[in-house]
Amino acid sequence: MKKIRTTDQGKRASLDMLPNYRFDYRQARPNRFATRYKAGSRVVILDPDVAKFFTTPESVNSVLRALLETMPSKNSS
Repeated sequence: MKKIRTTDQGKRASLDMLPNYRFDYRQARPNRFATRYKAGSRVVILDPDVAKFFTTPESVNSVLRALLETMPSKNSS
């Protein structure tokens, strides 16, 4: 992380978040992973203990679909 000069008597400090960043978009590159995902899909990060049991997207989706079947529908209210 870069050290920046603060206004407080010229002391140098390392800040986690700056109020305003200036990005150099000339150096930006397209996301090389974007083509792997279907339009409308979402990427979710699983915790390591959960990922141990769900090793494929199909296994996660099948369990989530089964869970959705047990939930009351939104239209039944």
